[in-house]
Amino acid sequence: MLNPFVPQSLICRDVELEQVCTLLQQDSDFVVTGVTGIGRRTLIRSAATQVEARCLEIDFLRCRSAGQFLRFWADGLTQAFSSPTELAHMQQWSLEQPLTLDQTLPPQARLVWPPAPGKEWLLFEGLLSLPQHLAEGLDCQVVIVFHNFSHIRSWDRQGKWESHLRQEIQRHSQVSYALVSTVAEPWMVASQLPVISLSPLGDRELQPWMISTMAAAGFKFDPESQALELFLSYVQGHPKDAITLAQRLWLNGSAMTSQPPGLIQAHQVHSAMLTLVQDMAVTFEALLLLLPPTQARVLESLALDPTHSPQSNAYIKKHQLSRGGGLQGALTSLEQKGLIYGPHLHYRIALPLLDFWLKQRLQ
Repeated sequence: MLNPFVPQSLICRDVELEQVCTLLQQDSDFVVTGVTGIGRRTLIRSAATQVEARCLEIDFLRCRSAGQFLRFWADGLTQAFSSPTELAHMQQWSLEQPLTLDQTLPPQARLVWPPAPGKEWLLFEGLLSLPQHLAEGLDCQVVIVFHNFSHIRSWDRQGKWESHLRQEIQRHSQVSYALVSTVAEPWMVASQLPVISLSPLGDRELQPWMISTMAAAGFKFDPESQALELFLSYVQGHPKDAITLAQRLWLNGSAMTSQPPGLIQAHQVHSAMLTLVQDMAVTFEALLLLLPPTQARVLESLALDPTHSPQSNAYIKKHQLSRGGGLQGALTSLEQKGLIYGPHLHYRIALPLLDFWLKQRLQ
């Protein structure tokens, strides 16, 4: 069944979309920050589509070695450039490289090379040059998206690969590098890369999309029960969680007794939210267990009591938190993990479903 709540276009990010499109047209590199589910990937993909740029994505969380990074890079290139003309350019380029373009295994050609443990550096330099070669030869724009860039350090212990990648980000003229991060790292700021920060959407931005999408699916919010207001208060401007809750309401629609269009009442919104967080309880419990005790304590405190000043003596005493560097370190780490918002959005839980689950658990 077609899911009507999978957005066919970017939701309420017109200003940011224009910014990214302009940067891509200028072949500029940039950073997009925000928490998981806020729309970072969708923003970049939408901009790439609008300016007709080829898009290659690498998630460093999936790369556990140099060899895996090279494999993901090579496969991403053959996915982004798959027409006969483009493969011909790639084939010509490969003649001077220690690899070949294998087109014998449909449906997709693949760049292959003999196993060379410990000797990947030459392949790395060659593959890094390929996007620029294709951009020049095909007269097109290319955007390479790096997700979770800092995780390269899990296998690049000496920082050699990271250092070279940073140089490439600055050097290539027809290739834009987009770095997707929760917060901008110091080196990104020092490199003067433009930073586009995605904050939660306002209710006035999210509400029209929510009403129209529900209407397209044959439902509407009951104005007398304030169902829409409850929905918006639960999702807190977070697009992914808004979509997830809307999907659950839609799936529960068969149990609704009202005649079409289905009338969504406040108790149904609350029930859907409860079942959602119950489904995710095991994941959330595991998350808490993986956090250091100080961070878990801070997370629980902010769920019950969001604040402008978690470092204040009154807040520390009220929630029995550690003082000094331990508290600040916990706040910084939780923000970097995308679990809380920092001072720019006041200290509070960043993921609405997690926030709701924590409140239910602690109360």
